[in-house]
Amino acid sequence: MQDDHYDFHHLHHVKEQSRSKKTLWVTLILTAFFTIVEIIGGLMSNSLALLSDSAHMISDVIALGLSMIAIYLATRPPNARFTFGYLRFEIIASFLNGLALAIIAAGIFIEGIRRFITPEEIDLKLMLIIASIGLIVNLVLTIVLSRSMKEEENLNVQSALWHFIGDLLSSIGVIVSAIIIYFTGLKWFDPLISMVIGGIIFTGGAKIIKESYLILMESVPSRYDLDEIRQSIRDVEGVEDVHEMHLWAVSTDHYSLTAHVFIDDKIQPFCIILAINETLKQKYGIEHSTIQTEHVNIHPHGEYGKQFLRHKQAEKGPFMKPLQN
Repeated sequence: MQDDHYDFHHLHHVKEQSRSKKTLWVTLILTAFFTIVEIIGGLMSNSLALLSDSAHMISDVIALGLSMIAIYLATRPPNARFTFGYLRFEIIASFLNGLALAIIAAGIFIEGIRRFITPEEIDLKLMLIIASIGLIVNLVLTIVLSRSMKEEENLNVQSALWHFIGDLLSSIGVIVSAIIIYFTGLKWFDPLISMVIGGIIFTGGAKIIKESYLILMESVPSRYDLDEIRQSIRDVEGVEDVHEMHLWAVSTDHYSLTAHVFIDDKIQPFCIILAINETLKQKYGIEHSTIQTEHVNIHPHGEYGKQFLRHKQAEKGPFMKPLQN
């Protein structure tokens, strides 16, 4: 009998993530406030390094907003259209965050080249004050997000963390730039530091894009060895062959596996499926698996099935009665 949910799932395709939610709310409020401060300070001081950091802070606000939407959607249960729930939006949001980082980095780099060619006057005192405040804010937020990551695995929090690591380095860079310009008068240090900041931002963005892209393409998660898992399933009593096996991540810590297995018809199929599911759960932490049991004489598999039959017949010897093909 079904309740208010659309269908029965032995696993809940939702994420509560109370720690991540609280962390991102605090981070979003503080970031939005300091972004306004840094934009005003950047415009008043005319520092590209400071403005590039404020541009990055704007991307932080957008990224955190997307992350919050993703976390709230992830708490919604599956329905007739979204049978895995809304977990995948977390990955879409992360991909957009990474893309935003890469685009911002490119913009900073272009503006840095322009300022190399045409240096501009900078209010060093204001630049230094704003950057120092930014250093404190970003240091606090980086520590908060790092602690949250240790408690709950979440690609959105990871992408936000990369944003703030970039911000932290940006603030340090701006302070160093202001000090060097003050003592040497070399104005090109401002665009130079901003371009270094851009490179760091781009590296973080590229990493997030790669990770989210691999999940969206349903590649095998890097933590798993597909051949090792295949062999573990083969080792289950009653399993004679494993094929059509797929393993992918729905979200950062929700994994699904499907496989077809040829089985020994003298063993109860349900017992074999139960043993496979237990192996996957205990050995690899994979709780969402769909196993289809097959008999090679009943389920046609073309040349693959013929090769399996020949191999099986060879193992049992020449006096074995030929199997029906």
